[in-house]
Amino acid sequence: MFALALAAAVAAHADEPSWTITVDPLTFAIGYPHLQVEGVLSERFSLYAGPHARLFNGILTEEPEPFRGYGLESGLRYFFRPQAPVGPWAMYRQVVAYIHTTDGTEVSEIGGYSSALVGYTGIVGDWLVLAGGAGFNYLYYDIEGMGASGPFVALHTNIGVAF
Repeated sequence: MFALALAAAVAAHADEPSWTITVDPLTFAIGYPHLQVEGVLSERFSLYAGPHARLFNGILTEEPEPFRGYGLESGLRYFFRPQAPVGPWAMYRQVVAYIHTTDGTEVSEIGGYSSALVGYTGIVGDWLVLAGGAGFNYLYYDIEGMGASGPFVALHTNIGVAF
């Protein structure tokens, strides 16, 4: 179903980019690399999904936190102008991840976070994607006293390609 919707969107917007693949340098810096593959659903909506991971201690981690997380991130963007995937948007995203300790205690659980953001995506030179946004995060990404839980500011800094 998802593939059919994206295929229809590609056909409808053949002259403009209908896909983007991006990474977020900020989340990478804090230890949570992920990849976003986004497809245009209509002039005002896009949907993205991609792998999510917590692989290492990031720049904000004060003490070593021996845990990892692997999961899926997905999001839906509404574009305020009918130019998806370009322009100002509002977005809801969800991450669900399997979290486990790596210090020998063998503890695991499901974690993740939910976010609502507003931002802007630009495409430079027909292919370079630059996006930024801010909003609200609620994290439940903690295990054995490590990680984070509760409300936080959400930031979005993506760079990638459009086609």
